[in-house]
Amino acid sequence: MLTAFARAFKTPDLRKKLLFTLGIIVLYRLGAHIPVPGVSYENVQTCVDQASKGNNSLFGLVNMFSGGALLQITIFALGIMPYITASIILQLLTVVIPRLEALKKEGQSGTAKITQYTRYLTVALAILQGTGLVATARSGALFSGCPVADQIVPNQSIFTTIVMVITMTAGTAAVMWLGELITDRGIGNGMSILMFISIAASFPGALWAIKQSGKLADGWIEFITVILIGFVMVALVVFVEQAQRRVPVQYAKRMIGRRSYGGTSTYIPLKVNQAGVIPVIFASSLLYIPALIVQFSNSTAGWATWIQDHFVKGDHPYYIATYFLLIVFFAFFYVAISFNPEEVADNMKKYGGFIPGIRAGRPTAEYLSYVLNRITWPGSLYLGLIALVPTMALAGFGGANQNFPFGGTSILIIVGVGLETVKQIESQLQQRNYEGFLR
Repeated sequence: MLTAFARAFKTPDLRKKLLFTLGIIVLYRLGAHIPVPGVSYENVQTCVDQASKGNNSLFGLVNMFSGGALLQITIFALGIMPYITASIILQLLTVVIPRLEALKKEGQSGTAKITQYTRYLTVALAILQGTGLVATARSGALFSGCPVADQIVPNQSIFTTIVMVITMTAGTAAVMWLGELITDRGIGNGMSILMFISIAASFPGALWAIKQSGKLADGWIEFITVILIGFVMVALVVFVEQAQRRVPVQYAKRMIGRRSYGGTSTYIPLKVNQAGVIPVIFASSLLYIPALIVQFSNSTAGWATWIQDHFVKGDHPYYIATYFLLIVFFAFFYVAISFNPEEVADNMKKYGGFIPGIRAGRPTAEYLSYVLNRITWPGSLYLGLIALVPTMALAGFGGANQNFPFGGTSILIIVGVGLETVKQIESQLQQRNYEGFLR
């Protein structure tokens, strides 16, 4: 593997792409540490230090996607999250709005148009999220329990608020641009790589926090245990993410003039986890809503107390069961809108393809739906179990729910992006050397 790394840097054009990507990553991490104008850096650090010692933040998911920049209130505080949200919304709207569906079928020009709409929506969401973050920081609700939480933004004038929102919106646009630069001039998958870096940046601090809060052998027992659990989790996720059901497809042979066309065999790869990490993000976002309502309402009514007891801490059986069921539901929901068996069956029929033993047309669509539903069940249950690992760590490691790195969304994204990046580098290396990146 080390030889493959050396060979990658010896290839001139690949070396340029790797160095360019590393340069963009350095810029991205630098921006994640530059505070927004109008924010008291000392007070923010005081509250962040206190939050890292056990005060779980409601904004944990967004903070993870920003590489810790959200709670630091830096120029890249919103990170990649507005773009992810915009991409998911456009993907869902493609199924609902005929105009977007027609653009999707137009090929490269239609995809470019949808990408432009995604950029506009990203900026709009960044303005909304930036305004919400500034309002939360001004009210002191960003760090509940911190003595200087209401002094994070000392000057609460309208002008300061507008400057803060514009700065964070510009930061989101800059992150989006950096991701597209990596896609165009780097090794590809720019947004995914920035997401990977944001999550990986929080791993050392999270592991060290578990070591410091541990009680067995000065925390070293807990530290080593978490790392071993991490290796097992990575192996499990790699195994399931690579698993797929290959539906065989045969194309009929056709004679056009003196030449024969078709007659080839291929397959449709249906992944066990066809939905990816989207169901976990959807379920997490929905479960943040009741907790946010309670926090901003400051109500002492019975319903607020019930939500506070059952849905805020994250270790109550009601929360665990709801989270698990939402993930299973969204896994089936997202697979249903992202993979259309009828469209696949029509395309196969148009080009003379058929599944051996299955008639073309409607029987093929029904067969694909049947296979997809059967493999989505284990995929959705796997997603739910992986996402509940931080909750189980809450009981095993003394309140390390936010600090536990190997679980849920983070491990799925880390492994998925890592595998995809290796494939990108391998495909470029195979143009010169058949062994590729990994033997």
